[in-house]
Amino acid sequence: MKEEVRVGVAAVILREGRVLLGERIGSHGAYTWATPGGHLELGESIEECAQRETFEETGLVVNTFKKLSFTNDVFEQHNKRYVTLFVVTCCSSSEPQFIEPDKCMQWKWFELDKLPEPLFLPLANFLKESVNLRDFNF
Repeated sequence: MKEEVRVGVAAVILREGRVLLGERIGSHGAYTWATPGGHLELGESIEECAQRETFEETGLVVNTFKKLSFTNDVFEQHNKRYVTLFVVTCCSSSEPQFIEPDKCMQWKWFELDKLPEPLFLPLANFLKESVNLRDFNF
């Protein structure tokens, strides 16, 4: 059987030196912390995917993006492979809503130097790179 590679988009939402993370449940990466994000749909831009997934998962509206990096993520236990594209954005006023209780237990803002464990594999791989999220201003 041929291995399928999926494309995921991760929206790194920053606010006042903090990043928004949700505790995943119900799929690969269950009980890890991740940014909002999901599968890139056919005909959709990376930014449109980040905007759609963020709204579907948190109710937050984001519309200013900067491209960050990508990761190559192998979920051996689930026989899945993703290339995850990371974008950074901000949301200045609203708080995230608990919209998909079957996919996420909670949303929380975390200081960049006090991230929870364990992190979702793509996010952990992304943070191993030399990207400093403090360098991004909106």
